[in-house]
Amino acid sequence: MTARAQYYNSTAREFLTKAREHLAEGDLLQASEKGWGAAAQAVEAVCEVRGWLHSGHGHLFTAIDGMAAETGDEEIRTAFGLAGTLHTNFYEGWLSRETVEAYLSRVAELVEKLEPLAV
Repeated sequence: MTARAQYYNSTAREFLTKAREHLAEGDLLQASEKGWGAAAQAVEAVCEVRGWLHSGHGHLFTAIDGMAAETGDEEIRTAFGLAGTLHTNFYEGWLSRETVEAYLSRVAELVEKLEPLAV
């Protein structure tokens, strides 16, 4: 794993911790954005190791398509889509606490699944 990929993985885990803290405080907007950040950073770690572009949302979604195809794990694609919904929620604030909590759980699973792909 490259130093940059390690940075992205570390940041993904840090963002997950912060997302859970914000959720516990009732700050759904910040919890949502940190959830998105965790997912994005985990994808960027994989992209960094593989030399894939990752300079924008489109690149991240393209990379997720590749990872889902490679692993045969459609949950990767689904979980990243939920993370994208969390990102939207940061701006619009319409998700319930229960939904944010459920989506953050799926993001945590995504981060766990992607880490081994970044080696």
